Amino acid sequence: MFDGISDAALMALVGLFGGTLLGLAARLGRFCTLGAIEDFLYQHSALRLRMWVLAIGVATFGVHLLAGFGAIDLSQTLYLASPWSPVASILGGLIFGYGMSIAGTCGFGALARTGGGDFRAFVIVLVMGISAYVMLSGPLASARVALIEATELGLDTLSIAGVIGQVAGGGAIGPGLVIGLAITVAALASKAFLSSPATLAWSAIVGLAIVSGWWGSSAIVQSHLSALPVVSHTYSAPLGETLLYVMTSSGGGLSFGVGSVAGVLAGAFAGSLIKGHFRWEACEDPRELRRQVLGAVLMGFGAVLAFGCTIGQGLSAFSVLAFSAPVTFAAIFIGAAIGLRQLITGFAIS
Repeated sequence: MFDGISDAALMALVGLFGGTLLGLAARLGRFCTLGAIEDFLYQHSALRLRMWVLAIGVATFGVHLLAGFGAIDLSQTLYLASPWSPVASILGGLIFGYGMSIAGTCGFGALARTGGGDFRAFVIVLVMGISAYVMLSGPLASARVALIEATELGLDTLSIAGVIGQVAGGGAIGPGLVIGLAITVAALASKAFLSSPATLAWSAIVGLAIVSGWWGSSAIVQSHLSALPVVSHTYSAPLGETLLYVMTSSGGGLSFGVGSVAGVLAGAFAGSLIKGHFRWEACEDPRELRRQVLGAVLMGFGAVLAFGCTIGQGLSAFSVLAFSAPVTFAAIFIGAAIGLRQLITGFAIS
């Protein structure tokens, strides 16, 4: 059925599927990282943070379950097959989190808002995509590589479950399943959360979207003996990839990331129509726009340095239990808390 389709196009279709689910979850399920952090810190509500935790639990359990059946080779997944620098994770996470707070959204959130007709978010998407490529392969690339090479850890495995398995004398599958189940149970330990079936459902759908990325990309690589990486969803470098593809497909072709970005836009657009929330919006305050542009620049830099954003590290890397995930997500949380605090106490860019 797919014999006439290139591996890159198949990857894009897998990304499109999961991205559409994520876009729908953002608009219909109010799945948002910054919103979850803000609710937790200032509204004393952990509901949306529990959504995030449940998505992590479902994704972690699902990924390791498929790995147990041989459908996914965990060692080939992007976050376990690449060098890890704790310094880059912490620094990049802090920069990203701070940028996210002053921009008012993350890259994924900006895509979801763009799908709802928000031109302010569209500007954030453009600026973040460009700044991500400045750090990835532009003028700052050499400095990023030098930092990572100087501070990377030479561990036998970058998987938390893998280390536990080594200590216990087994593999990573068993510990991964137990950790995924424990995270899921912890997320569900709330009557308020359990009383909202729709919230539970959208949280699980987000987790399954992450699993679909790992499963689909792994199947393509295994069945076609492809040299493409085994990936799942993230929204930092893929924004730049998508801009390159739109401007010149010969300079940057189809990829999982391009499909994922298109999927979020499509899902968010559909979700906004379903809710009756689609409307064109523009920025009327130049100071707000400057703050959002600066935040987008910082998010692009920080996400590439940390090797992932709130979705990339906060969900995809977490699902394979990479050491980088909790470290980066904690740094993002702290950076966002600092930025939100400054905004609340009158921080402004003049």
